[in-house]
Amino acid sequence: MGLINQIAVLLFGEGRNVVTETMGAFVENAENAATREADGKSRALQQYAAEFGGTNKGTFDRVIDGANRLPRPLLAFGTLGLFVMAMVDPIWFAARMQGIALVPEPLWWLMGAIVSFYFGARHQAKAYEFQQSVANTAAQAVEVTQRVRAIEALGAGAALTAPAANDNPALDAWRQEHDG
Repeated sequence: MGLINQIAVLLFGEGRNVVTETMGAFVENAENAATREADGKSRALQQYAAEFGGTNKGTFDRVIDGANRLPRPLLAFGTLGLFVMAMVDPIWFAARMQGIALVPEPLWWLMGAIVSFYFGARHQAKAYEFQQSVANTAAQAVEVTQRVRAIEALGAGAALTAPAANDNPALDAWRQEHDG
């Protein structure tokens, strides 16, 4: 008994767990990793709130925010406007397209990169929001299923224990008074 006790104290005694400490050197502790991840997300959200959460923005900040919202609508409405102008005034449209034909290819590549990054970042953000929405809905599916089963069980139990239609003495007395 003394030898086993000494081995147990060596491995697990004095408030330590040598096996766990040794395994920690080779395998990440999932609980600690989750804590670190939650802390990191919390710090990022705090930084975001500090940077963008202020409601007392100055004129410059409001102008820049407004300018940042302009490219998508301007590109969309500008493209639609070109289609309209091609039908309304084909000569004017042809003259503008000849001017665009003179734009050098490297400038087209630069324009493509700018537009791709601008819209690609927005697409990525919206896709992430959609995935979060799907994940939240899927997480609720189990709970909703359990609730539906509980409600169905209540309905089945109520149907089994419900009194018969003629099993109500008060209703029978009322019918006798009014049937005459």
